[in-house]
Amino acid sequence: MKTEAALPYRDSIITLLAAEKLPVADLPATLNNFVVVKDGEVIIGVAGLEIYGDYGLLRSLAVSPAHRSKGIAKLLLTQIEALAAAKKLSTIYLLTETAPGYFSRNNYQQLNRTDVPQLVQQSSEFSYACPQSAIVMKKTLI
Repeated sequence: MKTEAALPYRDSIITLLAAEKLPVADLPATLNNFVVVKDGEVIIGVAGLEIYGDYGLLRSLAVSPAHRSKGIAKLLLTQIEALAAAKKLSTIYLLTETAPGYFSRNNYQQLNRTDVPQLVQQSSEFSYACPQSAIVMKKTLI
């Protein structure tokens, strides 16, 4: 299994994210920092990274239910973390309502929204796309 650039698969990504009840209205136009995993020609996983100064925002990490527990989320997360490191980002932040345990097992720590840098707080994810009840987590890269 390997990841691919996401741009050619925008419609399929939107379908997967919508099915998983993740925000789609604010997806970047180019999907430059998004990756996908396919099974044949079907998108079965996606993850993205938005960049705000020295910080990254992990968003849209989703794996179709039929393909879970096969290491796809880990593959996507590893790819996004490598991309963030290559771009010399210091920290990755994320919001989650459903997977804090998963991210904790991958060395993300929970924190308060007020502890997130202002640049990241101004993102659509923090501003309006994700509910205030979402758990905020971070992983320090450097």
